Amino acid sequence: MSAYDYLIIGGGMVADAAARGIRERDETGTIGILSADVDEPYARPALSKKLWVDPDFTWEQTPLGTSDATGAEITLGTLVTGIDREAKSVTTDTGKTVSYGKLLLATGSKPVEIDVPESTRILFFRSASDYRRLRELSEGNAHAVVVGGGYIGTEIAAALAQNHVEVDLVFPEEVLGASTFPPSLAERFQELFVEHGVGLVPGRRVERVRAEVRAPYDEATAEAAETIAAAEPAAGAPSPETTPDGVTVVFDNGAETEADFVVFGLGAKPVVDLAEDSGLVVDDGGVVVDEQLRTIDPSIWAAGDIAVYPDPVLGQTRVEHVDNATEMGAAAGRSMAGAAEPYSHTPYFYSMVFGTRWEAVGTLDPELDVLDAALPESGESDQSRVSYFRDESGAPVGVLLWDVGESEALRDAARAVIDEGVTSTEELRTRIR
Repeated sequence: MSAYDYLIIGGGMVADAAARGIRERDETGTIGILSADVDEPYARPALSKKLWVDPDFTWEQTPLGTSDATGAEITLGTLVTGIDREAKSVTTDTGKTVSYGKLLLATGSKPVEIDVPESTRILFFRSASDYRRLRELSEGNAHAVVVGGGYIGTEIAAALAQNHVEVDLVFPEEVLGASTFPPSLAERFQELFVEHGVGLVPGRRVERVRAEVRAPYDEATAEAAETIAAAEPAAGAPSPETTPDGVTVVFDNGAETEADFVVFGLGAKPVVDLAEDSGLVVDDGGVVVDEQLRTIDPSIWAAGDIAVYPDPVLGQTRVEHVDNATEMGAAAGRSMAGAAEPYSHTPYFYSMVFGTRWEAVGTLDPELDVLDAALPESGESDQSRVSYFRDESGAPVGVLLWDVGESEALRDAARAVIDEGVTSTEELRTRIR
């Protein structure tokens, strides 16, 4: 089709949730999804978590079944290059024009990159394609360097270590997790990696990476190269003489280390150029929307990583995590289909490494005043804790739940102490149980 009642740009979890949200209110309107990805919408968190640690969870369980559930027509491998707001149409990189009645921008984020050579052994981890390549690289007692001490870096390092890969984890802090957790929990977080054999490289950044050819070029590899070239002449298959079979990572102090591959997890940045070029308001790193997730254009909505929205608890904010993607996507879909209620869900975010899960609501900044309290009644472990990150008035702006399992009741309690502006230290110590 070249025209849809509802058109969604982006093919991630926001798109899936939005299509389902539309169908809650409109059973017949046509839905189109234009995605630059090569895979239909899938459960992204599994790429760095469950697919690595749960043998009963396979790739076949990650697709979300968007088309079957909603009737949406999904076009993959398609990059939208422009929006004509007056004509209510978009243009793709193939020159095709697609018209819309209502448009949702769900373009998500892309990984932060540094200048490195092009190589299949150097990954800026983000997509299902990256996951599949990482699976290939991690076979056969491989050695990996993982760069970055944030969500992706630590999750990938933990995932690889639990799959018999020798891992070195490079991060700029002196203690892993120091930019997120209070000191005592950062030390415990770091211990998890040490206990599982991850080599830590603290206080360092990667200056550059070299793709290396180390395997000797003998008759066997020459014969293999000729076979590949004969089978795929159009692909111009590279000779083993020039195909990298390793990397050398150079640190900011000049030191070097060799590895089979390197994975970067340096964070992500929202993809807002399309919105900006079309004249929508972009501020604080994202596309500004109202409480119904609509932009300044009454026919265009934005949701997920790119949306700067008025959260009822956190105020004007932008959230990049999966809870926000699914909840906001569904709310945007309902809003596009005529619902009048505001988006009022305050999202949480979480991570899990080596079986230890942590969750949070709001801002985690160890530079703030931090109140740390034990949760002996949690039933999870004697490590269970809650940390409140407080502003100058003593009111929490962020709450960290450490090793408490999955509990919506605890998340609601965390949202409540932020919303109510509780400043009493004694009340905070006993508020969340």
